[in-house]
Amino acid sequence: MTQQLEGKRVAILATHGFEESELAVPRAKLQKQGIEVHVVAPEAGSIRAWAESDWGDDYAVDRRLDDVSEHDYHALVLPGGLFNPDALRQDEKALGFVQAFFQAGKPVGAICHAPWVLINAGGVDGRRMTSYPSVAQDLRNAGAEWVDERVVVDNGLVTSRKPDDLDAFGSKLVEEIAEGRHG
Repeated sequence: MTQQLEGKRVAILATHGFEESELAVPRAKLQKQGIEVHVVAPEAGSIRAWAESDWGDDYAVDRRLDDVSEHDYHALVLPGGLFNPDALRQDEKALGFVQAFFQAGKPVGAICHAPWVLINAGGVDGRRMTSYPSVAQDLRNAGAEWVDERVVVDNGLVTSRKPDDLDAFGSKLVEEIAEGRHG
């Protein structure tokens, strides 16, 4: 699989208030596989994490959303939290970025509340998915089949429920990135 991951680049799209572990853990797992990972955000400089019950660390933004496109990356990861996906699902540039990955058939990973962004990007209808339980009805209303499982893969879309599922989420992300584009 190492050969299949050679030269791969992944964008992690986030803004202030992302759940810290949901960015840090997948990024570390992908980097350990030799994948180049960029934190992409609407703003330059740094973004602040939410760490379970209070503000966490600041994370450097590698690329501004205005300066990248889906063509620069092989896959996209969306961390959850409450503030982060709520802001991104109202950002037209962020939604366009996410839509481009779906249109290109590239792997997309979303955990916790991040499927809110996928709903607004129009990427969930007819998909089998999971999320944080409070997002389940939103997904059903948008046409997804919601299931309560650690990780769900549907044609390149990887979803998980919460930080406790990060190990399974990261492993499936790596597999989907190695497989590449999906039809």
